[in-house]
Amino acid sequence: MRKESAGPGLLSILLGAVAAGPLLLYGLSATSEAIITDLGISEAQFGLLATVCFACAAVGNATLGRLADRRSDLTLMTAVFLIAALALGLAGVPGGYLVLLIAAGLSGVAQSFTNGVTNRILLERVPASKRIGWVGVKQSGVQVSQLVASLSFPLLAVLVGWRGTALLTALLPLLLLLLTWRILRTVPLLHPTREARPSSEGSTSGSSDASAESPAAPRGHSAAVWALAAFGCLNGIGVQATNVYLPLFAVRELDFSLILGGATAAVAGVVGVTARIGWARVMARGTSGPLLLLILALTALAGVGAFLGADATGWAALLWTAVVLHGASALGVSVVLMSVLLRSIPSAKMASSSGVVTAGMFAGFAIGPLGMGLLISSGGGFTLGWMAVGVVYLLSTLLAVILVSRRRRPGSA
Repeated sequence: MRKESAGPGLLSILLGAVAAGPLLLYGLSATSEAIITDLGISEAQFGLLATVCFACAAVGNATLGRLADRRSDLTLMTAVFLIAALALGLAGVPGGYLVLLIAAGLSGVAQSFTNGVTNRILLERVPASKRIGWVGVKQSGVQVSQLVASLSFPLLAVLVGWRGTALLTALLPLLLLLLTWRILRTVPLLHPTREARPSSEGSTSGSSDASAESPAAPRGHSAAVWALAAFGCLNGIGVQATNVYLPLFAVRELDFSLILGGATAAVAGVVGVTARIGWARVMARGTSGPLLLLILALTALAGVGAFLGADATGWAALLWTAVVLHGASALGVSVVLMSVLLRSIPSAKMASSSGVVTAGMFAGFAIGPLGMGLLISSGGGFTLGWMAVGVVYLLSTLLAVILVSRRRRPGSA
C-alpha cells in the first residue's frame, strides 16, 4: 500500500477518536428533560449516568496506560471506536435506567486510552513542527462531539425518540473505524528502526525526534505529571457539572425550549473548538503552560459569575455570556495539559503519562455531575450548584498560581 505523509486524513481520525467516546453522554445531556421524564428518574440519578461514565474512564486511564504502551495504534483505535459504537447501540435498547447506566460505563471505557494513543501517534507519525497545532485540533474532538450531539439529538429525538437517535448515532464511530484502518496503514512511523513495539500495522515503532530532545522519563511519574493531573481533576469537576446540566438549567430556569436548551451546549462546543485550536497556537509559540492554565482558571471563574447572574435575573444574555466564557476557558484546559506532556514526555511513556493526567480529568468529570445533581435537587437549587462550581475554579486558580511560581524549576513547562 502506498505510504503517505501525515495530513488531513490522519488528523481527522485523531479528532474522531477523541470525539467518539463522549457522543453518548452529550446526547443524553442535550435531551435530559425528555430522559428524566421518560424514565421517571431524579436529577441526581441523571447525574449518576455521567458519574458512572467518567468513573469508568478514570479507572481505565489509571490502570490501562501501561498496557496501552505495549499495544499497537491500530489495536487501540479499533477498541475506541467499537466500544463507543456499542455504548450508543446499548443506549438505544429499551431496557430502562440500569441498561443506560451500563451504556454510560462503556462510553467511559471508550475514553480510557484515547489521549494516550492519539498523543503517541502525534509523536511517532507527525513532524515536530505540526504537533502542538494538531493537539489543539484533535483535543477539540470533545467539543465537536458536544456540538454534533447537542444539535442532532434534540432534533432527531422529535422524530425517532432519544433511543432511536442513539442507535442512528452508533453508525458514526463505525464509519470512523473504517477510515482509521485505511489511514494508519498508509501513514508511516517517522523512525521505524527505533525501539520495537508490537504493531498490527506491520511496522515497529519508538520514540520520535521530539522524544529524543525530551528529558528521560523518570521511574513512575514526575511531580509535574501529578500536578497536571490535579489541575485536570479540579477543572474536570467544573466542566462536567456545567456541561451535563447546562441544557437543563436553560430549560427549567430560563424557560428555553428543549431544542434551544440543547443549543446552549452546542454553542459551548463551537466556542470550545475555537478555543482549543487557539490555545494550541499560543502554546506552539512557546508560552508557559502554567501561565495559560492560570488565565483559563480566572476566565472560568468569570463564567460562573455570569451563570449566577443569569440564575438571579433570568436574563438570557447573561446565560449566553456564561456559555461563551465556559467554552473559551474550562473547555480549553485539556489542550494545554496535553501540550505540556508533548513537550516533556517521550513516546515510550506517553500512553501511561497521558493516562495519569487524563485519569485526573476524568475523576473530576465523575465527581462534577453527581455533585451538581445532588446540589440542584436540594433546597439550594442551581444557585448552590453554581456557587460550588465557583469554589472549584477558585481552587484551580490557586493551584495554577503555585505552578506559575515554580515554572522556572527543572521539569516545569
